[in-house]
Formats: sequence, structure tokens, C-alpha cells
Amino acid sequence: MTPSLRDLLLASLKVGCLGFGGPAGQIALMHRVFVEEKRWIDEPRYLHALGFCTLLPGPEAQQLATYVGWSLRGTWGGLAAGLLFVLPGAALMFALSWLYAVHGETPLVAAAFDGVKAAVLALVLEAIVRLGRRALTGPADAIIAVAAFVALTVAGLPFPLVVLAAAAIGAIRGRPDVEEPAEAAPLPPKRRTLATILLWTVIWLAPLAASLVLLGGDHWLSRLGGVFAALAATSFGGAYALLAWLQQQAVETYGWLTTAQMVDGLGLAETTPGPLVLVNPFVGFMAGWNATGGGLGWAAAGSSMALWQTFAPSFLFIFAGAPYADALRRSRLARGALAGVMAAVLGVVAGLALWFGRQVLLPEGQGFDAGAAAVAVIAAIALMRFRANVVLVVAACAAAGVVRALLA
Repeated sequence: MTPSLRDLLLASLKVGCLGFGGPAGQIALMHRVFVEEKRWIDEPRYLHALGFCTLLPGPEAQQLATYVGWSLRGTWGGLAAGLLFVLPGAALMFALSWLYAVHGETPLVAAAFDGVKAAVLALVLEAIVRLGRRALTGPADAIIAVAAFVALTVAGLPFPLVVLAAAAIGAIRGRPDVEEPAEAAPLPPKRRTLATILLWTVIWLAPLAASLVLLGGDHWLSRLGGVFAALAATSFGGAYALLAWLQQQAVETYGWLTTAQMVDGLGLAETTPGPLVLVNPFVGFMAGWNATGGGLGWAAAGSSMALWQTFAPSFLFIFAGAPYADALRRSRLARGALAGVMAAVLGVVAGLALWFGRQVLLPEGQGFDAGAAAVAVIAAIALMRFRANVVLVVAACAAAGVVRALLA
């Protein structure tokens, strides 16, 4: 079933507004909307798209949304799904960045964020259950998932190495158990692919080029654009994999913001819909705000530059690469490699859930937070057992956080 562009816009806006829980929660939400509810895309193609997007640098959840939109309605569908996945959270992040810069943190706001973090933990757990049911088709997949979890969380191996190893194992194993997909669409002419690459490269780098010409290479905005452009091209491994490098550049190298502000920005990004890398426009906002002594215009310019450099490359990667990825579905080796990657992704998400669970349940210097654990368990039951509305669950958890603070 091919939806109208209007229906795709409405569904994509729903995903963008409800996309809490980081990439794991967003991937699960898109599966619920596009695969289960709307039935616009089938399970094998969705998992294939997820595996392909995992191999790309940048925010894989936004790329997955763009891929789904492109597969349904071409370039306009990809633009609609990709932009609406990001814009609601980006608008909210801009507003929160301004409130944070002007008013700072208040106890009740912090308490509400604590409650939302418990809801996010529940969303991540729900996503692990959903992904596990689909990615683990046999003992070999389970072994790959466990091995990826251990390699990343215990051995500390680089994410690209883990993914490549999983892909190699999957390719060697193949997927004879998977039904041969339907005939793939013909590949576009090479000239069209090159034109697509050139067009979207120009679109991606145009704001940075304008800043270099108008402000010079030593201006903070030009440096900011250069950092995020490099980050977008090399950020394999998801948001958590790039946070250490971003913190080093933004805090230690350029001093755009303090370590405490960086941590607060991550907390804001974790409690807004959209990808976790929405922390990037927060960094850009604070860079402009701090560099100009509270200039909202420059803060908005920094936030916009970071937002553009982070997400524009995803359209380049999908529009140029998705037609070839779609053709790979007919290759047994390619399907096996992507199945291996999918199993490894489950291990990666489990590792992220462990990291996030520590932040929520074992806050530094405070011991085990039994109240946060109770809120997270109740939220998980509401989501997985009763399939409660995500927004209502998040709002209830925020209210629970405020009540806990008032009663303390």
C-alpha cells in the first residue's frame, strides 16, 4: 500500500513528536507506526533499511525515517519523513536552550526531567524487547548480539570494528532461511547518482562556505560549522560514540561551553523527542550565547549551523545510496551481512540501555534511586503490557518526578 504524501506527512509528524527514548525508542516507534499500524512497509524491508542505515555515519534513526519516506514516496517522501523526524524536537530544543541560558535550572524543572528520564529508560527497554523478537532469528544471531555487547561494554572495542565483524560473520553464514525478496527497482543511471551526490554536498556545505566567506575561518561560527561537518562525516556508532569527541572539541579545545553545560545539554536532549544528537544544536546555541555575552541572534545562528551540519548529510547518504541498498536485498551475502549487523545492533542498544540505566538509577554520589526504579518499572509495564500512549506515559513520569521532589 502506497500512502498519499499527506498521510505520510501526518504519520511522520506523529513520529517526530512522539520520538522519545533515543534511537532504540524511535526505531521501535517507527516500526509500530509504519509496519504494524499503517502496513506501508513490510518487516524484511524495514529491517534491511535499518541495517543499511546503521552502517552510515550520522543519526541512524533519522536516516531510517528518510529511507522509509523515500521508499514510499520518492525524494519528496524522504524529505518529508526526514525533516519531520527532526524539526519538532529541534524546535523544542531551541526553546529549552533559551530557557536554560536565561533562567538556568530550577528544582522543579530538574525533578520533572528526572521523571522523564525514568520514562526514557522504560522506552529503551521496550525497544530492546521489540528488536530482540525480530533480530534474533536463531542461536547464531543471539551469539552475535551477546558478542557485540561484550565487545563494546567490556572490551571497549570501536563500534565500526564490531559492526564490520558482525557483517563479515553474517555474510559468511548467509541467509538461506530468508525468502527471496521481490525484484528490486532498476538502478538509477550513474549520471543521476553523481548529480544527486553533488547537489546534496553543496546543500550540506553551503552554510559553512557562507560563514567562511563572510566571517573568515577564525570566527567561532566557522569553526563550529567545521567541527560539526567533520563529525557528521565520521560519526559511526551512534550518538553515544561521538559524545566523548564532541565534549573534547566543544569544551576542552574551543571552550564554547563548560562541562556542566555539556552534561545539562545531554539531559535536555534525552528528554525531548528526536535523536539524541539534538544535543548538537544546544552546543551551537550555547557557543553563540557565551561568545557574544547573551546575544540571541548569534545563539540562533550557532544552533542552526550545528543542526544543519548534523542532519543535512543524511539526505545525501540516503538519496544517493538507498537505490543501491535496495538492490542488495536480492544478494544472499548482503542479506546475511545486514542480518549480522542487525543482531549486533541489538547488543549495542543493550549496552546503551545499561549505560543509561546507570545514569537514571545510580546517580553519582547518591546511591540507588528506588523511586526512579519504581517509576521506570511502572512506565515499562504501561508501555509493554497495556500499550499505553507514549506521550501520556512521559507526561505522567514527569509529574511523578515533580511529586517526588515536593514530598522529599
